[in-house]
Amino acid sequence: MNKFTTFLAGGALAAAATLASGQTLPVPQNVLQLQAAGTVELQQDLLQMRLSATREGSDPAAVQTQLKTVLDAALAEARKSAQPGQMDVRTGNFAIYPRSGREGRISTWVGTAELLLEGRDFPRITQAAGRIQTMTLAGVSFGLSRERRAQVEGQAQAQAIERFQARAGELAKAFGFASYTLREVSVNSSEPGFAPRYRMASAMAAGPASAEAPVPVEPGQSAVTVTVSGSVQLH
Repeated sequence: MNKFTTFLAGGALAAAATLASGQTLPVPQNVLQLQAAGTVELQQDLLQMRLSATREGSDPAAVQTQLKTVLDAALAEARKSAQPGQMDVRTGNFAIYPRSGREGRISTWVGTAELLLEGRDFPRITQAAGRIQTMTLAGVSFGLSRERRAQVEGQAQAQAIERFQARAGELAKAFGFASYTLREVSVNSSEPGFAPRYRMASAMAAGPASAEAPVPVEPGQSAVTVTVSGSVQLH
């Protein structure tokens, strides 16, 4: 979810009061709209591993039972290593759908189930994934924790404000004005979530990983961006 903070200059508040009194406001003149952004990159500190299982059969109830058995076994193994914040365990998609044959009739039923392991303890997560023998690895994603993002959000915001002010001053002079005053501004902070790096389904197709061979992972960089946009009055 994006965070928005809006500040109104005194002149804008006075204009709003005038409008409320029923008077007609003059059309704003010499008002400039602009925006600027500040970005800080840092190493991702959250890992998400998505495990999946697929079953197929003529009886949807039987397919569902098979998937439930697979998922229960995977959950039991994953919970042994679960620790809040370090490795959280949750279920993902669980669905059963028909597959039609050439004549358009249902020929079989296909079911899929997912289990998600995510948190900051990369070795704990990769080792747990390697020990789960009933599901295969379908995807790996990386992201930023709120704590990590908060460490640099202020720095990105300072960059954005400085660039907004510099840009406003440059444009004021370019249009032949000596200065400007702030009319309205909003500050928008992005919150990047998990970003997929690569998919492992094909590499794991032959079977699950060995407990002695945790899945290798390597995080990348995420960008925390703060955008400042608004209007200034040229003088």
